[in-house]
Amino acid sequence: MTVTPDSPAFNGETVSMTCEIESYSNWKLRNSLTNDWRNDWPYKWRYEWYKSSIEVSERYTLNGNTLTIEQSKTTDAGQFTCKGHIDGRSVSSQTSSAVYLSMKGLKPKPELTSDPAGAALTGNTVTLTCRMDPSTGWDFYWYKHTNNYETKKTETNSYRVKIDSVSDGGQYWCRAGRGNPVYYTQYSDALWVNVTVSPKAVVTVRPDERVFREETVTLRCDIKWGGDTEWTYRWEIEGTNDQHKNSVSQISTQEWNISSVDHIHSGKYTCTGQKKTQCSQRSDAVTLNVLAEAQAAVRVSPQPWLTEGDSVTLICEVTGSSTGWTFSWFRDDDHLSDSSRGAGGSYTLSPAALQHTGVYTCRAERGRPAYYTNYSNTQPLWITCVSPSVSLVVSPSRSQHFSSDSLSLSCEDQSNSAGWTVRRYTDRNTEDCSKQTGSTCRIVSLSTSDTGVYWCQSESGEKRHPLNITVHDGDVILVSSVDPVIEGDTLTLHCLHRSTNSPILRVDFYKDGSLIQNQTTGEMKITTVSKSHEGFYYCKTERGQSLHSWISVRVSVS
Repeated sequence: MTVTPDSPAFNGETVSMTCEIESYSNWKLRNSLTNDWRNDWPYKWRYEWYKSSIEVSERYTLNGNTLTIEQSKTTDAGQFTCKGHIDGRSVSSQTSSAVYLSMKGLKPKPELTSDPAGAALTGNTVTLTCRMDPSTGWDFYWYKHTNNYETKKTETNSYRVKIDSVSDGGQYWCRAGRGNPVYYTQYSDALWVNVTVSPKAVVTVRPDERVFREETVTLRCDIKWGGDTEWTYRWEIEGTNDQHKNSVSQISTQEWNISSVDHIHSGKYTCTGQKKTQCSQRSDAVTLNVLAEAQAAVRVSPQPWLTEGDSVTLICEVTGSSTGWTFSWFRDDDHLSDSSRGAGGSYTLSPAALQHTGVYTCRAERGRPAYYTNYSNTQPLWITCVSPSVSLVVSPSRSQHFSSDSLSLSCEDQSNSAGWTVRRYTDRNTEDCSKQTGSTCRIVSLSTSDTGVYWCQSESGEKRHPLNITVHDGDVILVSSVDPVIEGDTLTLHCLHRSTNSPILRVDFYKDGSLIQNQTTGEMKITTVSKSHEGFYYCKTERGQSLHSWISVRVSVS
C-alpha cells in the first residue's frame, strides 16, 4: 500500500491510498513488455481496507484499488492496511504492511528567507527560499506586493530575483501546494527586500595616469558604501598589448602596486567590488599610458635679459606629465640649495643680482623610491649692471651679423685695470673667444655656430656686460643697438642687405610677430622709448627676412 501525499497530511488535504497486489502488478508489467496476446488478467480483484484492523467507514471513497479521503481531518489519523480478494473464488492476497497516516491540525505556514539577508544592491540577484516541513513533494508559488496574483511557480523552494532597479524591492510572499486537487499552505509572512543603488567603484592612480618606464604605479579601487566594507576586488585590463587584452586579475586588496611599469602595462583599467553574493557597479575606465622616458624642460618668463633689480621666473616642466613632481635647480652645473627648490616648478629671482647670471638647468623627481627625469635643456640668464664699470664693445656695433663677415669684441675697463677677457656661451658650451689678444677677441669669418652670448670676465670669475650676438646665413639682417635702449631715448631700426651692405628702402617691421610698420623708407624710429617697447623685433623685405632680436629697455639712472 502507498499513500499520497507522504505523511503527515494536513487538515483539509485530500489523501489517496493505493493497493497494488504484487503478482498482478508483475504480470501486467511482463505482458506489456512481451506484447502477449492476453489483454487482461483473467480474474477480478476486490479490495478491502482497514483502519486499526477495522474495516473503513462509509465516509471514505473507494474506487477500484484506490481509497480517497477528501477533506481529511485529524481523526483520520491511524494505521491503514489493505488486501485483495478474487471474485468467485476463495482466494485472498496477503494483508499489506501497515502504513500509519499522520495528521496535522493546522495548515502549514512556510518560512520565507532571502540571501543576502541585508540590503540588496541593484545589478545583483537576491535568492528567496520558501522553507517547508516536510520539504519534499511541493510546488512553490511566489507573490509580490505590487500585484496579488501568482507571479511564479517553481518545483524547487528557491526563486532568484534579478534586482535591476530600486522598484524590484518591496514585499514578497510565498506558499506551497501539492496534490490533485491542489492543497495550498498558508501564505508566508511578508518579507521585505530592501534595495539600494549599487555603489560605483572609483579607480585612482598614483602618481599619474601618464607615467614613465620603471616608475612605481599604485592603482586603488574605492567603493563608498555605508554598510560593511569587506569587499574583494576584481580588476579588468583592456590593454594595448596582446598579453593584457581583456585580461582579468583577482586582487583581494584595494591597492595594486606595479613596481616597475613597462609599455605592456599601458591600457584601460576598471575594477568592481564584491562582498558575499553582491557586486558594486564597475568603475569608469582609467587609462594608464606608459611613456618611454621623462624629460624636463626649462623656460624663462618674461625673458632672459635682465638689468639688476628686475624680476625673472624660471619654470621647469616635465614633458607630457604635470602631477606629483618636485624639482631641483642647477646653475653652471652646481646644485642650488634645497631652499632654492621651486615649489611647483617655478624658481623666481626678485630682485635679480649680478651673481645670478649663469646657465640654469632643472630636474624633476617623484614617487618612493624616487624616479628622476633626465636633465632639462640649458637656459642662460644674463643680468647686466645699471652702470657697468666694464663694457663689451662690439664692432660693427649691432646684434645681428652676416656669416663670413668679421667681428671684433673688446673689454674696456673704466678703471684701466687689466685682466678682463672675452668669453662666450653658444649652443655647444661655454668657452674663451678662440682668437684673443689681451682684452680683444677677433673673429675673421663668422659662422652660425658663433651665435651666442658674449661677455667680459675677470680673472676672479666676475661676469660683466653680456651681449647677444646672432649670425645669419640669409641675405637680410635687422640693424639695431647691441646694448639696451635707455628709457626716453630714440630707438632706430633698419634692414640691411648682404650684397649692398646698405639699408633697404622698402621694409616691413614686426614686433612680437605683429606688423607695426610697413613699406617704410628703410628705417623705423621710436622717438620716446618706454618699457612697453621691449620685445622681439625683425624686418621683412622682398629679398628675405631677418632673424629676431630682443630689444630691452633700461630705466634711466640719474
